[in-house]
Amino acid sequence: MQIPHDPSASRYEHVGRGLRRSDLSPDPIKQFANWFTAAIEAGIRDVNAMSLATADRDARPSVRIVLLKSFDQDGFVFFTNYESTKARQLEANPYAALGFYWIELDRQVRINGKVEKTSREESQTYFHSRPVGSQLSAWASRQSEVLDGRRVLDARMAEMTERFGNKAIPLPPHWGGYRLKPDKMEFWQGRSNRLHDRFRYTRQANGSWHIDRLAP
Repeated sequence: MQIPHDPSASRYEHVGRGLRRSDLSPDPIKQFANWFTAAIEAGIRDVNAMSLATADRDARPSVRIVLLKSFDQDGFVFFTNYESTKARQLEANPYAALGFYWIELDRQVRINGKVEKTSREESQTYFHSRPVGSQLSAWASRQSEVLDGRRVLDARMAEMTERFGNKAIPLPPHWGGYRLKPDKMEFWQGRSNRLHDRFRYTRQANGSWHIDRLAP
């Protein structure tokens, strides 16, 4: 196979100013909020885009990009179809990992923890904040199902548009949120010569957080 560009030839020199323990909040959620705000202020597009890694009963992993919709001391929230591949995997193995990469700031955040469904009320509040087209598509798309062609999806969308008309669109029974409750969080700051700064927060039995510096 002819590869038009050698991946190993790609070079990017990290020039981040570095990260010290004294820069960190003792609370990783507050630290994430600080970095998330900085990413917004830097004008990064899709700042809430994150990798979500899940695994099935046989520990075979899957990863995809989803959007973070909220976060607080209770965890990190995203929404999806409960009949999707990711949902089936979370049903079988309720542990997952999130990853953020903001290249403009030379920063990564990694988050691990157990995942649980949000309440139906929380899912409904978010669902009705979405554009009407997005609400309709949640009914039209049977996520991860094999399609014979785009026409099938378009036909379902037309069917849902006619079905609901100008009426309020109800929350689909197969759609809602998940909340990842972190037990580990890592903050990575790029540095020159690949000697990056890494700090890992680990939740202790009493609910406090222990911080370790890790080798890059």
